[in-house]
Amino acid sequence: MPEEPERRAIDPAAVAAALDGLGDRAVVHQWAERFSILADPSRLTLLVCIHYAREIAVTDLAVAAGMTDTAVSQALRLLRAHGLVTGHRTGRVVRYRLADATVHELIHHVRPHPGNLA
Repeated sequence: MPEEPERRAIDPAAVAAALDGLGDRAVVHQWAERFSILADPSRLTLLVCIHYAREIAVTDLAVAAGMTDTAVSQALRLLRAHGLVTGHRTGRVVRYRLADATVHELIHHVRPHPGNLA
């Protein structure tokens, strides 16, 4: 491949600020993967439902989200694998809650608490 010519910046200070803000590109890639998980409407629906229920069983989550138990369980496996939710068992029932504070905050921007709607 031909070598790319050196590029000169118009505003080196702006480039430096952009690079400083960008930081570690691996972190950007991690966030891109996280956003790809959140970009699915079904998974985002589940996260919003879990957020407002605070803690909810799979069957109840399926009812709230309008999904099958199987579809919810599959989505929860992915959400759990990415550290977005956690589940704990009480007898035969597994209840899920959000495990990621950043996602909790994002949900407030996606769907503010009903009492806070303008």
